[in-house]
Amino acid sequence: MQYGICPLSLVSVRRAPEETSEMVTQLLYGEHFKVLEHRKLYSKIRIAHDKCEGWVRKDQMQLLQEEEYQALADAQPVLATNLVSSIETNTKTSLPILLGSSVHGAAFLNHAFEGDSGSGSQEKSSLIQTAFYYLNTPFLKGGKSPFGIDSTGLSQMVYRIHGYSLLRTAHQQSSQGDALSFIEESEAGDLAFFDNQDGEIDHVGIIMDDNYIIHAHGKVRIDRLDHTGIFNTERGCYTHSLRVIKKLI
Repeated sequence: MQYGICPLSLVSVRRAPEETSEMVTQLLYGEHFKVLEHRKLYSKIRIAHDKCEGWVRKDQMQLLQEEEYQALADAQPVLATNLVSSIETNTKTSLPILLGSSVHGAAFLNHAFEGDSGSGSQEKSSLIQTAFYYLNTPFLKGGKSPFGIDSTGLSQMVYRIHGYSLLRTAHQQSSQGDALSFIEESEAGDLAFFDNQDGEIDHVGIIMDDNYIIHAHGKVRIDRLDHTGIFNTERGCYTHSLRVIKKLI
């Protein structure tokens, strides 16, 4: 088994080992992973914190020794808390990194981190404030950054910055936590899941106070939430059908 770490700001993880393949997720700086398979230009990886699998370019990853990977796996994650921070590389050049990047991996890359960071579990009440950092971020399928994100990337990153682990897809995330029977039982920071016409859960948002929800649809936006689903006041219609509400914290 081989191991690796992301040495760049943001790297695409694709469904197949080719440039035109769908992006299933992204690696942020410092995220570590297992290497499952090699091809000529790509390697298949399994990301440590959410077990998501996909293909990354070999020239956009750096291999680790097993003991280095284990040290990262055993360590308390330390994540960047500014929208954009800076890394000084071993060649004394600057590398911008994004909100939620894993800066505790900098030492394994011989890099120096400059900026604010956080570690450990934080109060549920501050989840929404973190979600506001992503407000107006354009929707990007597979995205996880303030410059492009999808609905599950938003929930995953907000929870991760607060010290809680979520899986990558809406279906996977809906299997976590405890289900609530009514919206009235929910608190700000709980997750609401929505299904498509085939009954498949394909969307998630973070519940706010006073029957509002923040989610990624076109862009990260705030809409109304009721027992039917998400009501988009700009379009004057429901855009998502509510399936289940989950409390994870």
